[in-house]
Amino acid sequence: MNAIDQHFKKSDYPILVADIGGTNARFATVSSPHSETIIHEATNTEDHQNIDSAILKSLGQPASRQMQTAIIAIAAPVTGNRIPLTNASWVIEPLKLIDNLGLKKIIIVNDFEAQALALPGLKDQHLEQIGNGISKPNATKFILGPGTGLGAASLIYAAGSWVPVPGEGGHVELGPVTAEDFEIFKNIERVGGRLGAEHILSGTGLPRLASGVSKTLNINRIYHSAAEITRAATEDDEAAVKALQVFARALGRVAGDFALTLLARGGIYLTGGVTPRIADFLKDGAFRAAFEAKAPHENLMRSIPTFIVRHPNPALEGLAAFARTPEKFTVSLNGRCWSNRVTATSSR
Repeated sequence: MNAIDQHFKKSDYPILVADIGGTNARFATVSSPHSETIIHEATNTEDHQNIDSAILKSLGQPASRQMQTAIIAIAAPVTGNRIPLTNASWVIEPLKLIDNLGLKKIIIVNDFEAQALALPGLKDQHLEQIGNGISKPNATKFILGPGTGLGAASLIYAAGSWVPVPGEGGHVELGPVTAEDFEIFKNIERVGGRLGAEHILSGTGLPRLASGVSKTLNINRIYHSAAEITRAATEDDEAAVKALQVFARALGRVAGDFALTLLARGGIYLTGGVTPRIADFLKDGAFRAAFEAKAPHENLMRSIPTFIVRHPNPALEGLAAFARTPEKFTVSLNGRCWSNRVTATSSR
């Protein structure tokens, strides 16, 4: 039997699922084990003092009071009964949320753990393959998401169950490889004396990379956001185009490292807010070439597929899949499940 909290198998419907990021809060509801996922209006976290207010705004008063279970993904460590978000002012307090909304149970997981849960159920229309390779059934999958930061998680099939494994893979080291890289990297601002992958391969890191590129090209240009850079690239801005080319190559190397580390024959999946905005750069061949350039294992790397995830709400879909069929997944709920029925052990 899977190591799933037995209490959760008896969870009551309707179930609220939520994906809470530093900028946006997204919500969906699942009314029964066989119902479709109903996506509700997203809202900006800055517009609300707390998650209670955001839920009421998105679902409305009657619907929010009908929810019996909530499964919430957050971009922060799940620590105790007060959970501050990393990139937003909210502090999520599960026991108070149970009382305020009349819930019976709350489960809180990592945001990329939720995205990993979605991978087995994604259809062909939700995936755009980059290059060759064939995904092997029940083989390890890895998801990598350049967004505000660089999220990462793996999904491993073991003992008849999918096991999501979140981590901080976005902070691995990243160094230059090509002669052009060496010229550019020496002009990139260090963070804490180093350049981790997230320091470059993210929405917050891309301006740092573009600044280094501009300095290398002797161009006097300052970029303030990833959106400004991707927009400038569409206008053939030299530094912006070069920055995105370097970004794509570096992302390919990092994705390839994880593919080797985990032997992810189930594929590497790219998500996050930056990915769809730089899809053309990911598909021009440089990303895949960098991904495969892992001598002496080039043949192995050619067999592993890479995908852009085109589903608009993968984290919500992953949580919904877990809500409907918890028996298909092994998810540790230790310290991440609260219930109003057993107050003394509500923080498990």
